[in-house]
Amino acid sequence: MLLLRSIVTIGGLTMVSRVLGFIRDMLIAAVIGAGPVADAFFVAFRLPNLFRALFAEGAFSAAFVPLFARKVEAEGEGQAVAFAEQALSVLLCALLLFLILFEIAMPLFIYVIAPGFADQPEQVTLAVELARITFPYLLFISLVSLMGGVLNSLGRFAAAAATPILLNLAMIGAALALVPFTPTAGHALAWGVAGAGAVQFLWLFYFCGREGLWLRLPRPRLTPEVRLLVRRALPVALGAGIYQVNLTINTALASWLPPGSVSYLFYADRVNQLPLGVVGIAVSTALLPLLARQLRAGHARAAMHSQNRALEFTLLLTLPAATGLIVLAQPVMSVLFERGAFGPAEAEATAMALAAYASGLPAYVLIKALTPGYFAREDTRTPVKVAGVCAVINVGLNLILMWPFSYVGIAVSTAIAFWVNAGALAVILWQRGHLAIDERLRARLPRVIAATAIMGGVCAALHLAVLGPWLDGDQLHRVAALAILIGAGLFTFALFAQLLGAAGIRDLRGFVKRPDAAA
Repeated sequence: MLLLRSIVTIGGLTMVSRVLGFIRDMLIAAVIGAGPVADAFFVAFRLPNLFRALFAEGAFSAAFVPLFARKVEAEGEGQAVAFAEQALSVLLCALLLFLILFEIAMPLFIYVIAPGFADQPEQVTLAVELARITFPYLLFISLVSLMGGVLNSLGRFAAAAATPILLNLAMIGAALALVPFTPTAGHALAWGVAGAGAVQFLWLFYFCGREGLWLRLPRPRLTPEVRLLVRRALPVALGAGIYQVNLTINTALASWLPPGSVSYLFYADRVNQLPLGVVGIAVSTALLPLLARQLRAGHARAAMHSQNRALEFTLLLTLPAATGLIVLAQPVMSVLFERGAFGPAEAEATAMALAAYASGLPAYVLIKALTPGYFAREDTRTPVKVAGVCAVINVGLNLILMWPFSYVGIAVSTAIAFWVNAGALAVILWQRGHLAIDERLRARLPRVIAATAIMGGVCAALHLAVLGPWLDGDQLHRVAALAILIGAGLFTFALFAQLLGAAGIRDLRGFVKRPDAAA
């Protein structure tokens, strides 16, 4: 029950953050639209986000939490806190040096991350200004990651899970209150990002103190434990950040394209992230410990059954979600973002990027369902190698497709790279004898595809033949039309999934039930 309560707590707070994130993005679209200022801000925001994903929330937390938890178990909470304080001190010193370096050399890094700005000196100047404001966020969020790891190791999940909510609230406040007092709306949002980092740090510092863990700053020393932390964090960073690296490459290449291209990709990716995050993380988080337990117990058949059910559940959710986003991309973008500086032309342009990204949505979530098959067998290298190869493929396809298809070609390249990644992971598992598609999945998959196709046809028909005038009307009519379209899509898929035998209510137990032989 403790595990279930923790999952519900984290999942609920994550959903709140996602909802606030959409409100944040709608306000950003309203105040800066999709033009030179927006492009400069998104480039500036991408830089600290890249390093956050690489080091703070990815590699550092993955390396720190097991070491801290082991200290608690073996030597007691006092020694574990001493280790956390030493890690905090070393991390702070390293981050301060890193921050100073980047603040000084920011023009160079802007040319690296957005080389297409080189012919637009004013764009470079603005991006440098905004990046210098946002970059301290990396320092704060890295310290937040450490403190969150401490709390999570002690079974206190809520405070750390709520920190993304604070980022969204700070940026919402900046969009609503600071814009009249700054040179551009981009400056207001950049200060919102920097302020959010400070607020998140104070938030977790307080909650650590409430648990009696007022972390101090001793003289920084590279103790054996800190060295081990660094050694474990560096290789994990490579694997954890490949998706962010791909997005950063996309941003760099999009900067060569007409103004607004960076913004179109950003807004489209934000919408695509909802099913990616909710479904992908849920499947990966639930499957890994289950597979590990089954394999340690010698229940290979049960592990194969769990892997198949994870794939079945993933496709059952993501195929209709991807189809819905492709068919309804334009009304989704219109309802979410079309207001203020973000007009119909921007909504239409962003919808094309969303449709391209959504075509790779099932593949991305399949990757999340397949990688536990490696990690549960203590193979962390193969998924990283595959992802690295696919990153190279993504860059090559970008260079080929971005010129004839502009920013849409970049989104298509990302989707193709995801499918190659998922296919390679599946083939390697199959070659090793760790994946065999069972009879149930072979029978269900065509039925899921058929139900999805019918749902897509119904949504397209309603969109084009019935609700077109509403979608061209005022905001109230557009919201109502989108709600009808989504409701009709959900009802149609559920109905035909049941009629065709793709899934039923009784199957919910089957996704987690072991086969009899493994009992």
